[in-house]
Amino acid sequence: MDWLIIIGAIISIIGLVGLVASAVQVMRAKKAGLQDDALKARMQKALVLNMGALALSTLGLMVVVLGIFLA
Repeated sequence: MDWLIIIGAIISIIGLVGLVASAVQVMRAKKAGLQDDALKARMQKALVLNMGALALSTLGLMVVVLGIFLA
């Protein structure tokens, strides 16, 4: 079941990359000096990416734990 652990780790890393990308989007949006409506729209897009990346990372960690239990 080592392959399950490796796949889970890869999924978790992809999720972490998404979380970093979300943080970068938020920092860029704040530095852009946008009006409230435009800033809110960008934050909503970043929130969708953030939640998806968090879910992907959690799923990857669950696969890792499953692989450890089955090993």
